[in-house]
Amino acid sequence: MAACLLLASVSAPLPSPAAPSERGQAIPQVDDAGQQAFAAYRMAGKHKAFAIAPGGVWTWQADAASRQQAEREALSTCESRTRQKCVLYAMDDAVVFDRERWPTLWGPYASERNAAQAATGARVGERFYDLAFRDRDGSSSSLSQARGRIVLLHFWGSWCRSCLHELPALRALRAALAAATAEDVELILLQVREPFAQTHDWAEQHGFADLPLYDSGSGGSEDTDLMLADGRALDDRHVARVFPSSYVLDRRGMVVFSHAGPVDDWLEYLPFFEHAASHNGTTSTDTSTGR
Repeated sequence: MAACLLLASVSAPLPSPAAPSERGQAIPQVDDAGQQAFAAYRMAGKHKAFAIAPGGVWTWQADAASRQQAEREALSTCESRTRQKCVLYAMDDAVVFDRERWPTLWGPYASERNAAQAATGARVGERFYDLAFRDRDGSSSSLSQARGRIVLLHFWGSWCRSCLHELPALRALRAALAAATAEDVELILLQVREPFAQTHDWAEQHGFADLPLYDSGSGGSEDTDLMLADGRALDDRHVARVFPSSYVLDRRGMVVFSHAGPVDDWLEYLPFFEHAASHNGTTSTDTSTGR
């Protein structure tokens, strides 16, 4: 998948497709398939547009009747594939990506009034379920107790190969966040479908016990329930159709970003977290949609 970006005020020549190791200098958050698609885009006829969005969604349109039609169709298709905002990366033979505005696409952030009135759920613009969990010492906590901070909520398990592949990226992000935003961003890793003792033992054996691991209360592979602070149970498929799955919540517990599956490089999201953390919640846009 690829991501939708904002128009830049200055155009630049199209870059050559980058190797995976150079992805940080190429189209942000776009995987190998998206990079290859961009190579095909570069060879396509005018009029054409390449759109992306945070999270890796990408799409492109070529041989349109006009530049305006190419832009409209590329953005429309992109918007149909994500709850994130889509923007243009390239138009015809020029990059029009605004790198400075890119980290703002998680906003605008809901006002206190609209956050209080928002529906509860897992979609962008909804207030995430108030999950209950315990820390590794057994103390009870819940997501509502993290209000006032940006939260990266991550569902994973030691049985999940893709989840294990992602852990080093999460560790790197946590270190970068500690240097950039201090206590403004909190990571909460919740295990699913296995007892916490099993999760913790695996983390100890493989050198990941330093990550912020919390106990979801799962009893084992057949236990699909997550517990809410009010005592009700929530089936884990309501928040994760695949594992791993991740959510970013703003200071009021509103979903501003979600991603199903592993993220290759969480460091690419560091500017987004920094931008979100720079909004202290006292001056936020009055919107309940998150779009």
